[in-house]
Amino acid sequence: MIKRPTAILELLLVFPGALFMAALFARNLQPAPFEPAQSARRLVDWYSARPVLCLDVFLIALPFAAFIIGGTALLRIWRGDAALRRTAMRMLAVVRAHTAALLIAGATLTAGGILAIVALHLITD
Repeated sequence: MIKRPTAILELLLVFPGALFMAALFARNLQPAPFEPAQSARRLVDWYSARPVLCLDVFLIALPFAAFIIGGTALLRIWRGDAALRRTAMRMLAVVRAHTAALLIAGATLTAGGILAIVALHLITD
């Protein structure tokens, strides 16, 4: 009953920080005069010009509030839902049984990400 509003609140609290982090990444995708790098650079500059609002509120206070609210909600859900606990224990057993395959999958995805970043770098230079 309380899960959906809490999830929406969490997303709203984390959104400004996530937007800033995405802008930090996007501003390096292309040279400065091209979009979306130009818009991302403007957003990063806007955050930089307002350290009290952006650093203190958007990047520290709101994510901290989301962390506290989310942790409390998860603890409450964990304590009250036996099916969730059973499912989590089964999932942990599956992860233990297939650790090598999961590590291979993670390394493969990481390698793909690295190759994509290098390809983007080579294309833009």
